[in-house]
Amino acid sequence: MADVKTQPSLLLLIPAYNEEERIEPVLRDYAEYFRTYYDGEFRAVVVLNGCCDNTLGIVERVAVEFPEIEPLNFEDPIGKGGALIEGFKRAAEAEAVLTGYVDADGATSAKALHELIKHCVAGEADCVIGSRWLPQSVLHQNQTKLRRIFSRGFHIIVELFFWLGIKDTQCPAKLVRREALEEVIESLRIADLAFDVNLLVSLKRKGYKIKEMPIEWTDQLGSKVTTNLWRVSLVMFLSVVRLRLVYSPFYTWLRPFRPLETWLYLKLNAPPPRPARDSHP
Repeated sequence: MADVKTQPSLLLLIPAYNEEERIEPVLRDYAEYFRTYYDGEFRAVVVLNGCCDNTLGIVERVAVEFPEIEPLNFEDPIGKGGALIEGFKRAAEAEAVLTGYVDADGATSAKALHELIKHCVAGEADCVIGSRWLPQSVLHQNQTKLRRIFSRGFHIIVELFFWLGIKDTQCPAKLVRREALEEVIESLRIADLAFDVNLLVSLKRKGYKIKEMPIEWTDQLGSKVTTNLWRVSLVMFLSVVRLRLVYSPFYTWLRPFRPLETWLYLKLNAPPPRPARDSHP
């Protein structure tokens, strides 16, 4: 008799930009862990975002040994948010019950993600997110002091704009149930690192329950955010301001300025927001 799967199918997205030096052990850790400890179908899609190193070759090599891993390659840079939007489209087509994402640097271990999955499986929320700012979280290596200051400043801005009641919108360890993902996917337009806010605001506006959970986290050296902190922070600020305007009566008045918006993002070497089919992001 064939094995009966008792856990929901999971599609894990791993956005990657020039991660040839770090991604192989991360992929092996996830594949080996979920083969051993997860009874449901597990797939991991590595969404390559304009990589100019050998990240694709490494992913393809690991995929030979672990067929549950597959690359989704975009030759032109589309931003981390853009990579996740494309990955979410793939997840919707695959009809995975749960879709999650983590960074390619291994800051979130497979075991830590599995702990979040348990809360989704238990039906506690439509979206479960890891949080580095809850008292029960275990941080093996903290972010730099300057990055923590920027992070808390960004958190204050997001809370003033959207009143999400979430302590850590930016932790890249999130899970969404299929029904919720299918309803908000067309409203996901932010292609930079403020994508997480776009996702959470869209879910909240649709009435879906978001649960924030403690997480075990290891901040990794060589973060691209830390090395470009001022520019990245400015881009994220522009994106949350844009997102706030989208959900205001004034957004349609700003239509003539959208070419300027695109020019500004490109000038900052950032992916501009995806065009919308309607007045929403």
